[in-house]
Amino acid sequence: MARLFPFRALRPAPAAAAAVAAVPYDVVNTHEARALASDQPLSFLHVSRAEIDMPADTDPYSSPVYEQAVANFAALRANAPLEVEAEPTLYVYRLRMDAHVQTGVAACFSVDEYDTDLVKKHERTRRDKEDDRTRHILTTRGQTGPVFLTYKASADVDAIIARATLQLPLFNFTAVDGIVHTIWQVPATERDALVAAFGRIPALYIADGHHRAASAARARRELAGPSKTPGEWDTFLAVAFPDNQMQVLAYNRVVKDLAGETPAALLAKISAVHAVVPGAPVPQKPGVISMYLAGVWHEITLAPALASASPSDRLDVSVLQDTVLIPFLKIGDVRSDKRIDFVGGARGTKELESLVDSGKAAVAFSMFPVRVSDLMDISDAGGIMPPKSTWFEPKLRDGLLSHLI
Repeated sequence: MARLFPFRALRPAPAAAAAVAAVPYDVVNTHEARALASDQPLSFLHVSRAEIDMPADTDPYSSPVYEQAVANFAALRANAPLEVEAEPTLYVYRLRMDAHVQTGVAACFSVDEYDTDLVKKHERTRRDKEDDRTRHILTTRGQTGPVFLTYKASADVDAIIARATLQLPLFNFTAVDGIVHTIWQVPATERDALVAAFGRIPALYIADGHHRAASAARARRELAGPSKTPGEWDTFLAVAFPDNQMQVLAYNRVVKDLAGETPAALLAKISAVHAVVPGAPVPQKPGVISMYLAGVWHEITLAPALASASPSDRLDVSVLQDTVLIPFLKIGDVRSDKRIDFVGGARGTKELESLVDSGKAAVAFSMFPVRVSDLMDISDAGGIMPPKSTWFEPKLRDGLLSHLI
């Protein structure tokens, strides 16, 4: 069963929360992070992406970068300031994006349950990315960004959350991207009830943050040692949202060239496999993909996958990969092929049109979002989602709650 633990969060003083809060380290590159934090001395990006305070040619995985992160973390603790909670606490974290609202529980969760797959995964992690965040945790001695979890909605948990949100929030601000972030401390009188309610939830699912979770587990193994000494490293920081509030946006694809094909020839090859008609930029249901090619949008109705196919292989992104990207555009491994790129749905289809019209890409594919139920079904079966198949929005902010280990 799912266990969660109150913890003594390191958090900003309320007046500094908006200035400290930063986008997750892994949704921006070094150039973007440097631009976002250039006139924001309290931005947590100075900790999570410390290379932005070093020469432009600095290797972001070199030892001086982690040393800089430690120094920046200490400076931020003094200057924001960041405060350690007086006693172990649970939090309610609400995200509001236009009309969409989702409210979750921020806490620490069990590394043992991660290791034994009670915290379920749907994505393979890359060793180099694990190495980076593990080293960041070990040098800063902090889990400085939460994993994004989901669970099958619980009326008991909902009721406790509703009561917690009746009090004044600890933080409430609108970020520069328009997302409203509100955090409440769960009253001490409700903590045991919330822990017990989560104890009746059969499983947790990682929605976003596989590398953060894997790195927390690796850091625990190093800090606990062969004797498995207990400590704060036995848990990892996360925010868990009910599945019926999650919002998944499309994760779209652009390909830089047509692998020697003309637009007309590519269209003919796809039409021989799938039904293709003129269409709109955004597909309206599963099994349909929109393609932008030579200035025109086309609607592709995918031929059904084989009945024997796994749940993962039946997803639209898998069918597109197997029947179009591999045979016609020669994209073998979407994880490593430099000819394909991915555009989160929050950027909209205008971004796809811009990339193709400018010549930066030759063709774009607009996807219908994967459902949370698909993620859960695949995770329950021990399967792996196709790469770049889910884009969860809105995203949590780093720096609001950190877990010192």
